[in-house]
Amino acid sequence: IDILLEKSKTTRIFKMSQPQEDWEKLGTQAPEKKEAKFNPNAKSFNPKARAFVPKFGAKSEPKKEEEKKPVVEEKKTEEVKAEVKTEAKPADSSAAKTVEKKAAPQEEKKKNEKETKDTKEAKPKKEEEVKKVVSTIKVNKKQKTVEELMASDNSLNPVDDSKTPVNIVFIGHVDAGKSTICGQMLLLNEKVDARTIQKYEKEAEDNNRGTWWLAYIMDLNEEERAKGKTVEAGRAFFNTEKKRFTILDAPGHKSYVPNMISACSQADYGTLVISARKGEFETGFERAGQTREHALLSKGLGVNKLIVAINKMDDPSVNWAQARYTEIKTKLTPFLKSCGFNVERDVMWIPISGLGGGNMKERLEEGVAPWYSGPSFMEILDDLPLPVKSAEGTIRIPVLDKVKDMGLCVFGKVEKGTLYKEAVLTMMPSKINVEVQQLCNTEDSLVPYAKPGENVKLRLRGIEDEDIQRGHILCSPNELCPIVSLFDVEMMVFELPDGKFIMTAGYKCVIHIHTALEECVVTDVLAEVERKSKKLKKVKLAKPGMYVRARIAVNRPICAQTFKELQQMGRFALRDEEKTIAIGKIVKLKEGEGIN
Repeated sequence: IDILLEKSKTTRIFKMSQPQEDWEKLGTQAPEKKEAKFNPNAKSFNPKARAFVPKFGAKSEPKKEEEKKPVVEEKKTEEVKAEVKTEAKPADSSAAKTVEKKAAPQEEKKKNEKETKDTKEAKPKKEEEVKKVVSTIKVNKKQKTVEELMASDNSLNPVDDSKTPVNIVFIGHVDAGKSTICGQMLLLNEKVDARTIQKYEKEAEDNNRGTWWLAYIMDLNEEERAKGKTVEAGRAFFNTEKKRFTILDAPGHKSYVPNMISACSQADYGTLVISARKGEFETGFERAGQTREHALLSKGLGVNKLIVAINKMDDPSVNWAQARYTEIKTKLTPFLKSCGFNVERDVMWIPISGLGGGNMKERLEEGVAPWYSGPSFMEILDDLPLPVKSAEGTIRIPVLDKVKDMGLCVFGKVEKGTLYKEAVLTMMPSKINVEVQQLCNTEDSLVPYAKPGENVKLRLRGIEDEDIQRGHILCSPNELCPIVSLFDVEMMVFELPDGKFIMTAGYKCVIHIHTALEECVVTDVLAEVERKSKKLKKVKLAKPGMYVRARIAVNRPICAQTFKELQQMGRFALRDEEKTIAIGKIVKLKEGEGIN
């Protein structure tokens, strides 16, 4: 550099460590030194370099204002160099060219630094902007026919439309025998092989639970088998001559009522299991028992047909006695009427033995219970009227659960419309378009389509895991499900928790609606509704036993519809302190904000 200074008298390139005397010749001061700092993300570290080019994708903090000063000084220095260059004439043109070649990489380096900085400043965005996913899935994609889907994918199985899909939930107090009855039904319909039965029998004997082996068919995890209590709702299926049944084994313990609610929200019919054993019926039916709460919730969540199965009739304390059967029926009838059931039309009564299989598939033998001459349990199920489902129109599928299985999969029940493979849907309230890559029915068989009432497993494309939550709705893109945070309801108020005697504006609780669970507040009690005349009487509070119209606000916006538009999306239940305090329906969606 000293030789170049003497020969060409130019300052096109300088070392940062150039002596002060050389700068004095130009009539200016040397720029301040900029010490190099170690950057672990840098591509290479040179202590004499003035800047570093970071690795691709490496995170770097934005530069402080103080670090921008040397850049200004460099610009001034370049101006001084340019002035000196115009005054000085290079003595050797070859030397000047060499200097230009050395300066070019540094200029390119500065350019790369500037581009890298601009790119990194553009990366940080607001969370709301990041969540606005620009989906590449075409909404107006032409849907293939069933024949085209079957021809394009050999793994698809044909759908048996001769049998209607029906979901039935088994509810009742803990230890009433729900899991045993479900296991017996699968055994009688040859859904469990002999080898598995032997395995369960041996396992039950090893745990000193010889009579629980049938329950092991439904209770699969170790916690349920060790305690003898169902925790999560079990699921199984079997076919009859007319229907394809999905049985939902709901937990009976009060600590797992939310799991029971999720099972009830998917059910078309319900079976209330009552233990006829001395003392067990009274325990479940008294104030703290789950028989009452389960019956209330089942009606509020859409179970219109109820089978009351009086179980354990073969117990030595009962021995198929008609007196015990009549006693239980007499006590339950007025309570079921108060829940809203039409006992004469919608409630069926039957004595059974879940463990022994008596009156389950085949009718009772002569002499066992001569006072009962009705059908068996399976016959009642097969003769139940088919639920009314709308196979036409927009699709509504409340999301029950999600799992990562060779992609992102969700579980739910088709409440309305017919779902096809490769269909384009919209996830609400995320407002993200997705494509159905695979469609599985209850039996985990790949099918080309699913009709209303079918429990399905969908593999989706075009959405991330964090954009799906339980309670979200898959719907048709051309008619989206409303997103609300404020709505008017009509509800029946039941017994409130201890210490709370009335319900007024500001009452906080939890709302269960389809598969969603959200905190809410009763913002206003509008009026009392007369059940027969439907006349409104203005009131400011609600007491247990009153049927009222009220306004509810939820903590976060949810997907819902009025009961008149779609019953499955308009029913709800309110709970407070592990107790069901009200059930009702949405009558009007309001515009407004929820809880702050």
